Amino acid sequence: MDPMTKMWVSLIGILLMGLSVFLITYARSKTKGIFRGLLSIIAFGFMLVGFLGGVVSLI
Repeated sequence: MDPMTKMWVSLIGILLMGLSVFLITYARSKTKGIFRGLLSIIAFGFMLVGFLGGVVSLI
């Protein structure tokens, strides 16, 4: 990958991890029941994709 593509991949990874933090905070403080679990799973998915994007940008 060229350096510019690595930059964009890492930036998207950082933004996804930040979004997952806000999503899990919202889910745990404002929601209950099945919706809370669904938001938590989505936040975990964002965190995983963000982590993988960060790892890919290092390679």
